[in-house]
Amino acid sequence: MLRLGVLGSGSGSNMQAILDAIREGRLDAEIVLVLSDNPDAFILQRARDADLPTALIDCRGFAQKFPTAAQQETAAALQAAGAEIICLAGFMRLVKRPLLDAFPRRILNIPPSLLPAYPGLHAWEQAVADGATESGCTVHLVDDGMDTGPIIAQARVPLLPTDTPATLHARIQIEEHRLYPEAIKMVAQT
Repeated sequence: MLRLGVLGSGSGSNMQAILDAIREGRLDAEIVLVLSDNPDAFILQRARDADLPTALIDCRGFAQKFPTAAQQETAAALQAAGAEIICLAGFMRLVKRPLLDAFPRRILNIPPSLLPAYPGLHAWEQAVADGATESGCTVHLVDDGMDTGPIIAQARVPLLPTDTPATLHARIQIEEHRLYPEAIKMVAQT
């Protein structure tokens, strides 16, 4: 059984999708630790409701930076929990070394964009503003760039003439929740 660690900063809907896939037998895995840099993140409540172990990441008061010491502590906690693959689920900090070194080619992210288009924050807003004809989501291996790692899988979502950023984002999230468990299986088989 695959052992997953999850890092998130927000609602945790992608973690919930992974957990649902596990419970439904579509993913042979278990979530061994859920970490958040935000003590008020709903991902922590979702994890507690599922009796999953949780902990906070101490980013030393930085609003966006992920300090080296915090990454070392995060890597140590994930290793102590026996995590094999790390899933970023709405984690809003850029992962660097030493966390990347602790889990080489084993950290996944799922930005709401068809990479390489619109890396970074609010990709769905950028797609609507640019008049793009499609958007979607990408699962990729995390490297030390902003959404630049090798792509594992993508799901396309057409932009409708009536789309707002909110309606597009909602449709992208449906695809994220379907795609992430499938991509985890793909990585586990490599």
